[in-house]
Amino acid sequence: MDIETLRNYCISKKGVTESLPFGPDALVFKLMGKIFALASLDSVPLRLNLKCQPDRALELREEFESNILPGFHMNKQHWNTVILDGRLKPDFIYELIDDSYNLIKAGLTKKLQKELKDLDE
Repeated sequence: MDIETLRNYCISKKGVTESLPFGPDALVFKLMGKIFALASLDSVPLRLNLKCQPDRALELREEFESNILPGFHMNKQHWNTVILDGRLKPDFIYELIDDSYNLIKAGLTKKLQKELKDLDE
């Protein structure tokens, strides 16, 4: 998966913005101001940090030990770094992105959840 495909998928989600708050090499995707994905633009192959439930994070690291690692520069209990070198299927990567987005969405304050819901109207 290339950066444009990844970017287009992430920004297509409701309430998502993108920015470079950590410099030109780290593209950050936020849901209502909360990070759910961070792409390392200077890494070859591309690396993507995603939030994950702690138990699931460990399972994924065991099952895909060469492509899913503890989150680089993140809380390793809750974040994984996914290496996008072509060995993981795009649908699986989309599923991991969706899981991260949904975890952040579930943790939003009631005020932010209402603002997100109101984006439809």
